[in-house]
Amino acid sequence: MRTSFCLTVEVINRDVFQPREPYKSPEDRGAGYPFHRAEQHSTLRPGSTAPESRTARHPSSRRDLAAEFPSEDIFLVTASPVIKAVTNFKQVSKTLEEFDVEEQPSSLLEKRYPNIRVIQSGVKQLKSDEHKIYTEDGKEYIYEKLCLCAGAKPKLIVEGNPYVLGIRDTDSAQAFQKNLAQAERIVVVGNGGIALELVYEIQGCEVIWAIKDKAIGNTFFDAGAAEFLLPKLTAESQENPIECKRTKYTVEGSEEKGRPPGASDKLGSALGPDWHEGLHLKGTKEFSHKVHIEILCEVKKILLQQEFIQLQQTSLTFPKGEKNVEPDEVLWPVYVELTNGKIYGCNFIVSATGVVPNVEPFLDGNNFAVGEDGGLKVDKHMHTSLPDVFAAGDICTAAWEPSPVWHQMRLWTQARQMGWYAAKCMAAEALGESIDMDFSFELFAHITKFFNYKVVVLGKYNAQGLGSEHELMLRCTKGHEYIKVVMQNGRMMGAVLIGETDLEETFENLILNQMDLSAYGEDLLNPDIDIEDYFD
Repeated sequence: MRTSFCLTVEVINRDVFQPREPYKSPEDRGAGYPFHRAEQHSTLRPGSTAPESRTARHPSSRRDLAAEFPSEDIFLVTASPVIKAVTNFKQVSKTLEEFDVEEQPSSLLEKRYPNIRVIQSGVKQLKSDEHKIYTEDGKEYIYEKLCLCAGAKPKLIVEGNPYVLGIRDTDSAQAFQKNLAQAERIVVVGNGGIALELVYEIQGCEVIWAIKDKAIGNTFFDAGAAEFLLPKLTAESQENPIECKRTKYTVEGSEEKGRPPGASDKLGSALGPDWHEGLHLKGTKEFSHKVHIEILCEVKKILLQQEFIQLQQTSLTFPKGEKNVEPDEVLWPVYVELTNGKIYGCNFIVSATGVVPNVEPFLDGNNFAVGEDGGLKVDKHMHTSLPDVFAAGDICTAAWEPSPVWHQMRLWTQARQMGWYAAKCMAAEALGESIDMDFSFELFAHITKFFNYKVVVLGKYNAQGLGSEHELMLRCTKGHEYIKVVMQNGRMMGAVLIGETDLEETFENLILNQMDLSAYGEDLLNPDIDIEDYFD
């Protein structure tokens, strides 16, 4: 079967989107919105592979691909019966954006766009020299342009162990919830976003949190920010969880009796940024938080109960205070030996040690250029090293020369941006037009929530790649806000904002404008000075 455009997706995930919020002028937005996005503002609809551009330079690409080429077939190949759609999109500032993620049946997409066809099957093989893909249901498809958006898969600490669970998709999140309801203790391994959210949300279950760093949240924070967050983690009570806004669909027959905790037949629909909201993450106990952190360690060995007994090892009880020398007399289904020599028993283990690009179905027989992180290298137009093959989101590695204050991270926000920009690039190439790199790649910007705090990270927020030639400025109000600014040669290069600081737009502009701020010194973070009005 032949198609002009094909979006090949092992899992419909963060690269499939709803329309962006239409651009509004400052007058339309009102006085409370001082900054606006004056450059390119684009749209990618779910399953389409070309955006709607609101720039005057490319009038022919003002509609998405389905509308631009109504006589052309657009195929969306996915192993899942649902798609992820971005809803409640809000452009917070020039580069910061907030949105919810909703699961929708793929039939809605086909009803909305008659020339889009959703093919529910995994990809078995790509033959790029023949412009063909082969699906697991035995069919083949010929494409003119192909975009690979297969996302990433968990980097599990050990493969094939039924007691090791990687939280990757909707089904695995539900499996985690089900197993947690019967658990008294779990071990969480990892220090990224999912681990941070997980240990805070879990109630009624002892949590041993093993991290290889000195402080929690090393992916996003320094030790100072970690110290600011810790009281929330150890608090006896917890704020009421926010109800999940997403409609949930499950794969029919996915819940099988007798499946071990970590079992999974296939990757399902990838999680949204609000994946834990609405899940009942409670164990068998009646207490709220009970978290013990083991720093500077990794997993050395995982022992099943029988192995543990045969080796006559000694495990530890949940630590009380600073001492944890008491041996544990309870027999657990599985045991974790850490590199610091400690052994803890638990009901199961959560591996939250990051992801790896899901490139396996596409590499065999194709000469892709692959990055050091395992992703498919893409140029500044999201083009891979192979003709007519693009890639976006977690599967790809940005191989262009980046802006001094932008870097790639496998996050929902960045993958969403890559998705609609890749679509814009595909449309431009099909129409023989040139295209400039989108403004969203000028500055790294991410907004999220950890421990019920609003968190904004901008630019080189952890001084990534700046060497020793930089300085930090801090402002911290316990339980209220934490502000860190990274400066180099008098210019702001990055920032971390925790809490309702209302400084994200101002700092975003200071980083983008690279204004020399040497004259302001420490007054830059003086709480008695309204810096927003000063630089507006």
